[in-house]
Amino acid sequence: MAPLVRTLQFSARVATQSRVEVGGTLTGRVLEVAVAEGAMVKQGDVLVRLESAELKAAVAQAQAAEAQAVARLAGLRSTGRSAAQAGVAQAASVLVAAQAELQRTLDLVDKGFLSEARLDEVRRVVAVAQAQLDGARAQSAANADSGTDVVQAQAQLALASASRAAAEARLGETVLTAPADARVLSRMVEPGQIVQPGRALLGLALAGPLQLVAQVDERYLEQLQPGQVASVLADAYPTQRFSARVLSIAPLVDAQRGAIEVKLSLPQPAPDFLREDMTLSVEVETARREQALVVPTEALRGEESTGPSVWLARDGRVEARKVRLGLRTLDAAEVLDGLSAGELVLIGPAPQPGQRVRTDGRVQAMARVGSRTKEDAGAALSNAMGR
Repeated sequence: MAPLVRTLQFSARVATQSRVEVGGTLTGRVLEVAVAEGAMVKQGDVLVRLESAELKAAVAQAQAAEAQAVARLAGLRSTGRSAAQAGVAQAASVLVAAQAELQRTLDLVDKGFLSEARLDEVRRVVAVAQAQLDGARAQSAANADSGTDVVQAQAQLALASASRAAAEARLGETVLTAPADARVLSRMVEPGQIVQPGRALLGLALAGPLQLVAQVDERYLEQLQPGQVASVLADAYPTQRFSARVLSIAPLVDAQRGAIEVKLSLPQPAPDFLREDMTLSVEVETARREQALVVPTEALRGEESTGPSVWLARDGRVEARKVRLGLRTLDAAEVLDGLSAGELVLIGPAPQPGQRVRTDGRVQAMARVGSRTKEDAGAALSNAMGR
């Protein structure tokens, strides 16, 4: 009986949970690039500035238009409203005077002192005064809070305010800031360049725990599961091995590569020498048996249709025996049924089952069942030859 551990080895790269590319939404000339590659930035820090003189002028123009709309609305609500009310009062007094004149004219016409023509002229004056009063009242109503003039002025003010806000927003787009705490991974722009909307200017790795990302052959998917412990080594730091743990396994397989993405979490804090996209060697422990009955894989024989078997040296003859296997590694296999500890199995070419065999230290090798591997059980190996 011996311990048996199965591991899976593959390469992985270092990656943060989130990466973003920062780009502009305007066409313009770069005035300043405020950060260098590798720099740490805080949320809101300035990254890139574009030239903004033309947009500043547009903001000033929009602010002036908004101020003009505010003044017009205020005028309608103050002096405009007072003037309209005064106009109503004046028109009303003119109408009263015209109506009084009409009444006097009617009396004089009845007495024969004035003609009908004079009466028609006075009635026309009354009608004009009534129309002026109606117009003054309409103007006063238009200057009320729900009146058409005030509503129109309010709409113009809203339009001017929206134009000012749009101009200020475009001006704000000339300054690119960090969306979150991050490290600058790449700088793809320099002062003086003309940039277009959508072009990536900087690459950022957002602050957060580092991960290892690996593409593992889908053949080994059955061996992996979240939570498994891994040992990690960087080629540049061969003496600083550290541990990781399988975090997640992607639900989809890359059909072109026949691989599946596996992510591993790192201990906190992660080693200081890790760099984004650094390549690491990962060894994941996928299974363990503290005590197992093992044989070298070289001793296994048989086909898939018949099942695995081994050849033993028993009473001077070769005996074939089927076995039931459990955990397997590259150089050893766990035997669940079919063998007992201490039995000798033949490794490599050997006489056919039923033929005689003896150990004389010259030809094929044998291993004692229960050894960890062929190399670990060197004392139990001997040579055999058919006769």
